[in-house]
Amino acid sequence: MRNAAVPTLLPVYNRIDIVFERGQGSWLYDRNGRRYLDFGSGIAVTGLGHAHPHLVRALQDQAARLWHVSNLYRIPEQERLADRLVANSFAETVFFCNSGAEAIEGCVKLVRRYWWARGRPERFKIVTFEGAFHGRTMAAISAAGSKKLTEGCDPLLPGFEVLAFGDHAAIERAIGPDTAAVLIEPIQGEGGIRPVPASCLKALRELCDRFGALLVLDEIQCGMGRTGRLFAHETLGVRPDVVAIAKGLGGGFPIGAFLATGEAASGMTVGAHGSTFGGNPLACAVANAVLDVLLAEGFLDRVRAIGAYFERRVRETCAALPEEIAEVRGMGLMLGIKTVRPNTDVAAELRAAGLLTVPAADNVLRLLPPLTVSEAEIDHGCAIIRDTLGARPV
Repeated sequence: MRNAAVPTLLPVYNRIDIVFERGQGSWLYDRNGRRYLDFGSGIAVTGLGHAHPHLVRALQDQAARLWHVSNLYRIPEQERLADRLVANSFAETVFFCNSGAEAIEGCVKLVRRYWWARGRPERFKIVTFEGAFHGRTMAAISAAGSKKLTEGCDPLLPGFEVLAFGDHAAIERAIGPDTAAVLIEPIQGEGGIRPVPASCLKALRELCDRFGALLVLDEIQCGMGRTGRLFAHETLGVRPDVVAIAKGLGGGFPIGAFLATGEAASGMTVGAHGSTFGGNPLACAVANAVLDVLLAEGFLDRVRAIGAYFERRVRETCAALPEEIAEVRGMGLMLGIKTVRPNTDVAAELRAAGLLTVPAADNVLRLLPPLTVSEAEIDHGCAIIRDTLGARPV
């Protein structure tokens, strides 16, 4: 007989007691009919907003034809998606999976296989950074290294050296002839919206080149148009060897990928990796629909313009609330506001006023509106921040 005291859902989430029934564009509607301006986008997932008509049609059309075949067979939708990602990036080859964490796992395998294939299996160390979040799998939490992620999960996967964020002297000491790769988020998301300065990322590229190490970027949260370019590293002017993506790639449908140069991927031969569901026809049809929109003429130009407007309005709004907001971080449509009071308390107050945000580390609230957000919606969100936090007694 089932123990009624044990919840049927594993209690690993502290869920907010709201049930959303539908979404449209930048808005979510709960079962009571109340609407919320969604500046969380499912944690940077619904990049084209909710129920985007082109994505809906693509999903419906593909669902009526074919959902799934295994990767034992050619999948035209997958081939087209890979071709388009390669044509619009640094990469020469792509592997599809189901999530960001899986993409990171694939990147780790790719790095180690690269050096194994070159006769240097002892060269497996990957340099990572404090505050990072790469997913919840064993390799991903081992790479991030934080106690919050790893507690109770020992022994961790060996081979990661976690450095302090922004400690350039430590980076210079750590990267050498035995380093296999450097893994870094161009903008830390869960870590509190901490961008890596372009000069620092370029210095990492130069260090990797000096010692032959691979530069692996985690763009799971900051990629797919969020900074106004398809990839964040394009905004920062750095060319990687490998990039992990997910979240916005499917616009809400689960899909992930890692992209690589032919050289970096040279150890990934037949049988080295695989996925049952990764890159199936349904997922790739939706991801191709996402690319239809992202790659349409003028779309990313518009994202850059609206991102600049968003940053200006948020900074103006927060500057008038020094008792509540200590700092604004980020770029484009990926901003963080560091709150004076506990960020979860502030998030609850904003949510009660109709604005959804996402807490992160370092007492930061993430603001991640869809790429399709309007100026009027940005103004409305800023008005909620101003009226809610400005109404509090000092």
